Amino acid sequence: MDKNTLIGMLLMGLVIFGFMWLQKPSEAELAERQRLNDSIAAAQQQQQRRDIAAGDIDTLATTDITHLNSILASMPADNAGINNEGVVLTLKDGNITGTITVADTTVQWDEVTATTSANPAVHNLAVQAVQRVLDVYAKNGSFAASLNGTEQFVTLENDSVKVELSTKGGIISRATLKGYKTYKSPQLVLFDKGDNDYSFTLSNNTQRFETKNFYFEPKQLNDSTVLMNLQLEGGAQWGLKYTLVPGSYMVRMEMVQQSMSRIIPMNINMVDFDWHQKISRHEFGKTFEERWSGICYKFAGKGGDVQTTSESGSDDKDLTDKLKWISAKNQFFSTVLITDSIFSTAKMSSVAIDKDAADYEDYLKDVNIHTLVPYSSDKPVPASFYFYLGPNRYHTLASYDKYSPKEDLKLTRLIPLGWTLFRWINAGVIIPVFDWLGKFISNYGIIILVLTILIKLVLWPLTYKSYVSQAKMRILAPDIAAINEKYPNQEDAIKKQQKTMELYRMAGANPMGGCLPMMLQMPILIAMFTFFPSCIELRGQSFLWANDLSAPDKILEWSTHIPIISSLFGNHISLFCLLMTGTNLLYTYLTSKSQAQSQSMPGMKIMLYMMPLFFLFWFNNYASGLSYYYFIALLITIIQTYVSRAFVTEDKVRATIAANQAKPKKKSKWLERMEEVQKMQQQQQKQRSGAQRRKR
Repeated sequence: MDKNTLIGMLLMGLVIFGFMWLQKPSEAELAERQRLNDSIAAAQQQQQRRDIAAGDIDTLATTDITHLNSILASMPADNAGINNEGVVLTLKDGNITGTITVADTTVQWDEVTATTSANPAVHNLAVQAVQRVLDVYAKNGSFAASLNGTEQFVTLENDSVKVELSTKGGIISRATLKGYKTYKSPQLVLFDKGDNDYSFTLSNNTQRFETKNFYFEPKQLNDSTVLMNLQLEGGAQWGLKYTLVPGSYMVRMEMVQQSMSRIIPMNINMVDFDWHQKISRHEFGKTFEERWSGICYKFAGKGGDVQTTSESGSDDKDLTDKLKWISAKNQFFSTVLITDSIFSTAKMSSVAIDKDAADYEDYLKDVNIHTLVPYSSDKPVPASFYFYLGPNRYHTLASYDKYSPKEDLKLTRLIPLGWTLFRWINAGVIIPVFDWLGKFISNYGIIILVLTILIKLVLWPLTYKSYVSQAKMRILAPDIAAINEKYPNQEDAIKKQQKTMELYRMAGANPMGGCLPMMLQMPILIAMFTFFPSCIELRGQSFLWANDLSAPDKILEWSTHIPIISSLFGNHISLFCLLMTGTNLLYTYLTSKSQAQSQSMPGMKIMLYMMPLFFLFWFNNYASGLSYYYFIALLITIIQTYVSRAFVTEDKVRATIAANQAKPKKKSKWLERMEEVQKMQQQQQKQRSGAQRRKR
């Protein structure tokens, strides 16, 4: 065979392959083809039943009974037979035997095959139940033998987590986290049986096989690995292999198969994946646990961003971009599914549990996720994943980046630490200091106290500068008032401004000097606002009267629902929040006395007192650790205020003014520019005044 012949055959092969690829049916075409096949089969069965019908009752066609015989005969010897939707049938000595339960009535197989019945309505329901089961087996083809079985559970366990695997669907049905408890249970079950289910849907040109419908055979490969296996026709096998990583919260899940190309064509390159979970409630303070629950996901790629569905209510997303991981998370714990490849597109919904629902107190959100996973029927391991079943602890999540060497998983984004600047402060400063203090101090109330003192010491130069500026402005208030009285007219506005600026320069005062230091402190204050409610280390930690620093410290509760008040304030009073409010009012009183504008702007003074009351409503439902932090911070600020007063007195400010007046007048560049601007304004004012006189 010459070179040209080889090239020609190769080109022909490529053309044929390309044609087959282009002609492969879409998902919609597969569904339509399945619908047509089902309609044809149903019509044939109805015709056969009409041909042999006797009286007014339905009967099974000969083909139905033959099909049942073949299904039961093909089942393994250890299989109990068909047990599906009330239909329980076995093959005994070559004959079908069993029962069908419909409408709370059990009908024997012999009665179903009879041509007469004392109860035609029940008889017809039983016949229809058998026909539905036959349809299910017809649709599941090579997988049909796995539709029957008894649900069993296999346990994998390490020092961190205990998982239970169900043979029905081959899924992780229950996960228990060790070392944690809930507000009403000594153990924390991340999700229980019935609350977490997922399924892969494989398809050929005419059928779709949902793994949630099948009973898997469990095979314990070793202490940490279990294979959930399906034995199919022709020696084919499909299964899910689970490996619990020692000493971690990670469970490796691998899709494993053998000879699946006999069932699934090579042109099928994706499988559907559906995941449903009811996110359980674990915390005493449900308000914020519910607020931070929902679906979190990361787009694939090194720069892939992490986003969440709306955490304040229900939400849905329809994504076309590729994803790296998807998570069902709440305030302190998450279930994360990380793929080794990608999730191709995704539809997801997060639905808040209705307040009138019977299980409202036990669950937070009901989430559903549908996505696609790359697949190839000729690969032994076509897809692989990691399940993270654990706490939203910063260092724990950061340590799992090693499971994805090609890109940063950014699992720490599961923790709501605020926007970029505030997250940087928390991750780079607050969390390391907090963890360092935890090495020496066991009580987290004391840790918060020490952390607050350290923060206030670091911010002391800014606080002191702010107070000095405010004190100078208060002392200069009479002098500024005198200038205002001396130049009351609008024509003297520029001269009044010059005298005021000169007074500020002599005293070394800056009208903005009190604001800028406070503005520089704001990022840290906001960072702490996001840190405490998301700090899992505080969870379950008691201090003084607070049983849990991550929840409100309720000292008084009531059951009566008060419109508006209950939704904003809650049905309780938190003591740390009350102490914070009282301290804030005291600080406001001391501050207003020291501010020059407090007498001239009474409206502003009222506003200053309204803010602490507003914070009372806002923080009453927040973590007691946060209110405790602000309470301590305000107390320290009041102490710093009195310390500052010892260094900034009216005599010292007056002495500074006198000393500056005695010095040679050296103008700063900023003051020179201000004077130039003022001169220009004076010239413009004179020109306008001259123009007005000429008009007269």
